Amino acid sequence: MATNVIYTFRVAEQLFTIAGREQWLMAASNLAPFRVPTELYGDADKCFAVTMAEAAQFDEPVGYEHFFTDRPAPDMPRIEVYRSDEAWLFRIAPIAEAPLCCTLRMTNDFRQATLTVLANLPQHTLRFAIDNSAMLLFAFATAHRRILEMHASVVVREGRAWLFLGRSGTGKSTHARQWLSLFHQAYLLNDDNPVLRVDDEGKVWVYGTPWSGKTPCYRNERVPVAAIVQLEQAPQNSVIDLSPAQAYAFMLSSCSGMKIMHEAMDGLHDTISRIVLSVTMKKLKCLPDKQSAQLCYDSTC
Repeated sequence: MATNVIYTFRVAEQLFTIAGREQWLMAASNLAPFRVPTELYGDADKCFAVTMAEAAQFDEPVGYEHFFTDRPAPDMPRIEVYRSDEAWLFRIAPIAEAPLCCTLRMTNDFRQATLTVLANLPQHTLRFAIDNSAMLLFAFATAHRRILEMHASVVVREGRAWLFLGRSGTGKSTHARQWLSLFHQAYLLNDDNPVLRVDDEGKVWVYGTPWSGKTPCYRNERVPVAAIVQLEQAPQNSVIDLSPAQAYAFMLSSCSGMKIMHEAMDGLHDTISRIVLSVTMKKLKCLPDKQSAQLCYDSTC
């Protein structure tokens, strides 16, 4: 039997470990910029630890109650959620109608987990299993640490960051590209799953992560937040201020985490409230053009 190795990672100043066969861990190359020496952080607090295993097949769960099944668009992952008194169990498929590729068993505090992958997975599916499990665990385990994992595209200009939020298909990535085209020193920090963190002084930072959707952008950086902007397609460009209630609602809809997990909601509520009251929050009704990027910058800088 192959010996497990332990890799330690640091994302948004939070540590976590994954133990598994080295060839498994090497498949998730996007995690490499966030890897730190395990020997230097052995005694440090970890937000979670994952141990990987392998199975020839997945039997029906025994001792668990079906909680719900996330049934997204056909090209998105399917997640079946089960719960017992001691643990959560996620059964994950790479797309809605595909067979399961892995299961993720987590203790109720999300600090210990076992990721079981199907034997002989292709490299891209193995990476998917590790990626999605780590991303889910990170969202759950940091909910009480003033941290939010967001669905957003982030552009940095002159040492500050702008987050663009919106429903799938709204044009977050397109708007980010308009910024990159217009402002030549601007760059993309993350295109899908950045992390927001409120520090002990109340300052809001955005962090690059190993998870960036279809755009390979894995920057291990943190940048202070200039503004958070909700995007909406429109026949002309305009900007309006968001009330705290409006800003809270779209922030809640744009952050990762299972809203039905009541034990995590208090933490999410507190973090969102701190951010909404600390950061410029706007709504940009826009066309996919450079003028929308200029207007967004001028109204938030």
